[in-house]
Amino acid sequence: MSDFFAPAALSVSELNALAKQLLEDNLFGLWVTGEVSNFTRAASGHYYFSLKDNQAQVRCVLFKGIAAQLTSPLKEGDHIEVCGKISLYEARGEFQITVNAVRQKGLGQLYEAYERLKQQLQTKGLFAPEKKRRLPEYPAAVGIVTSLAAAALRDVISTLRRRHSGLQVIVYPTAVQGAGSEHQIAKAIQTASARSEVDVLIVCRGGGSIEDLWAFNEEAVVRAVAECRIPTISGVGHETDFTLTDFAADVRAPTPTAAAELVSPDAARLRQKINQQQHVLKQSLHQRYANASQKLDWLTQQLRHPRQNQILQQQKLTQCSQQLQHGFYQKCRQYRQNLTLALSALQYTRPNLTYFREHLQHQCQQLNQFRVQYFQAADNRLQQQQTLLNAVSPQTILARGYSVVSDARGRIIHDANQLRFGQTLRVRFEHGEVGVQVNTHAAQSDLFE
Repeated sequence: MSDFFAPAALSVSELNALAKQLLEDNLFGLWVTGEVSNFTRAASGHYYFSLKDNQAQVRCVLFKGIAAQLTSPLKEGDHIEVCGKISLYEARGEFQITVNAVRQKGLGQLYEAYERLKQQLQTKGLFAPEKKRRLPEYPAAVGIVTSLAAAALRDVISTLRRRHSGLQVIVYPTAVQGAGSEHQIAKAIQTASARSEVDVLIVCRGGGSIEDLWAFNEEAVVRAVAECRIPTISGVGHETDFTLTDFAADVRAPTPTAAAELVSPDAARLRQKINQQQHVLKQSLHQRYANASQKLDWLTQQLRHPRQNQILQQQKLTQCSQQLQHGFYQKCRQYRQNLTLALSALQYTRPNLTYFREHLQHQCQQLNQFRVQYFQAADNRLQQQQTLLNAVSPQTILARGYSVVSDARGRIIHDANQLRFGQTLRVRFEHGEVGVQVNTHAAQSDLFE
């Protein structure tokens, strides 16, 4: 064929767009199973991984909003089933699945719903350990929530009768499987809680598939058990079966029969315990009687006639009086000896007053002699100082004919050259003083005269 009639070539983007449309229009609503490989969690919170089997693999992307709804985060090597939009990433031409739902392989949707509801109720605190109550040790009445046609009811009642025939049993009948059974179960539990006519409540049914037990995984039943005012024990299914009711109840029993055994005291064991306590009580009473009898005998032996007691007390009084008198004499003798010793010691320690008096008189005489000598020497020194002072006194010098010349300001004149003509002077003699005037020419004039 000529190239002229050949169809026009498609661009890469046009080819990828066409392939994407074909995939999205023809592949939808499919679940794909495989193993998680090349798992990566981006900083944005999105998951990128490959889903593979033994022969092939396909790229998958799980966006942050869908990943947050998972009951448990994905990890490398998980075997899962995914459902989503099967398409083509046009920019790189890669075939991929945009995942909208994830479930563990083989468990199916019921398991996913179970885990999701469990996580939600646990977050709300319905399974909190601090809310769990202890079962009554000796209940008088036991309530049972189950079907009247269930074999579990017969097992529970027969176990209760066998262990304790005196227990009162009240059955709150309800359907335990099928459409709407969860509401009937919740209503029966609420009725038992409102009546408060039993001490403990058993919620039970026999074993079955997960579908048969599903009513006990519904939120209405779980909330009714958690809010029940009566201590509740769950006995649903076999030992390997776990329902959400088990987590909400105060106690979980592996089977309905085990639940009946947990709530009912064993009558045979109780009788045995009572017999043992009765035996201990008898022994205790016998021992107390023996002790009391022995004490009574001892008190009887101690009991005496009042006259005998009086004689004994009189003897004791006489003995005490003698002991007191003897002790008094002993004390007086001891005090007298101590006084004699003290007087002897005082004689040795008394001072000789005559000696000290004579010594004091001698000291006084010496002190008077020293005082007289001291004042005589001081008077002699005073006379000597007075004579010396008179010898150098200016008044004595004036008496020998000397005089003192001073100017009008009282300054002593030492040099005649300091005088000026007509200057007024003062001349002091031994007796009195006179004023004079210089009548000769002085060597230097005084500008201030």
